[in-house]
Amino acid sequence: MNTDVVIFFDGVCNLCNGAVQFVIKRDKQNYFKFAALQSDFAYKTLKKFTLQVKQGNSFVLLENGKVYEQSTAALKVARKLGGLWPILYIFIVIPPFLRNAIYRFIARNRYKWFGKQESCWVPTPALRSRFLD
Repeated sequence: MNTDVVIFFDGVCNLCNGAVQFVIKRDKQNYFKFAALQSDFAYKTLKKFTLQVKQGNSFVLLENGKVYEQSTAALKVARKLGGLWPILYIFIVIPPFLRNAIYRFIARNRYKWFGKQESCWVPTPALRSRFLD
C-alpha cells in the first residue's frame, strides 16, 4: 500500500472527521491516505519527525517524506482536490505566523464548537483501504 501521502487527523474531533470526509469526496484520484493521530501507525510514523505543535495537532500532512502542519498542511491538501479548491493555495503567500494564528484559534476551540466523539470515527468498508492503522 502506498503511504507516501497521508493525512493525519484527530480521530475524535468532529471537525477533523468532517474535514476528512470533505477531502474523500473531492479526492477523485484517491491521492490521500488517512490515519488518526491516535493510531499506532501515526505514532510510529510521526515520531521520526520534529513536529512544531506537539499538543493540539489536529491535521498533519506527510507528503514525499516531508511533514506539513497547520495551515500549510490544509493548503497543500486543498491544492490536490477537485473543483475550485486548489485556488485556496494562493493563501500560501500569507506569512505562516498569520495563517497559523487563525488555524490555532480554530484548533483550540474545535471541541467546544464542533464537539468530540468518544472514539475514533470508523470508515465504511468501501473506504477502509484508504485508512492506515
